[in-house]
Amino acid sequence: MTSLDTIGIPLLIRICLVVLFPFSALDKIINWNDALKQANSTFLPGGSVLLILGMLLELIGSACIIAGWHDRLAAFLLAGYCAVTALLYHNFWAYPDFWAKGSSLARAHFWDFLKNFGLVGGMLLITFGTQLAPLHDVARHPLASTPVYTPAAVAPSPARSTP
Repeated sequence: MTSLDTIGIPLLIRICLVVLFPFSALDKIINWNDALKQANSTFLPGGSVLLILGMLLELIGSACIIAGWHDRLAAFLLAGYCAVTALLYHNFWAYPDFWAKGSSLARAHFWDFLKNFGLVGGMLLITFGTQLAPLHDVARHPLASTPVYTPAAVAPSPARSTP
């Protein structure tokens, strides 16, 4: 394995997975009033506290995932954050214009809802782990499939000692 396999590709994957979170936090800072209005639009109390906690998670969680420091916990928390925000703030089913021609609030929320759950899947892959195939294997066999489930005994774990 090369350093591209062990450092470069995993780092690129992690950056791509979390790239939107720091920009999302920045957008919340720049457009605080709109973000606060959205945070207060559900049954949950304390919109400003929730907003600050969400921004901290977006910034710190992303940094942890990129740095590989407590990345499983950060990814698990971000997965939960994405699922909860999808359900609370992108409730496309509540808008009557889903099938309307032209612009549709329901469809806009539908795509954000699906994007959030796509991120949940990526975060859970970081949380529960999967082994990356070396670049030369992927290049040699581009149509091969990745095993969907890796037995826990095979998955790398820092707590497991090697014999």
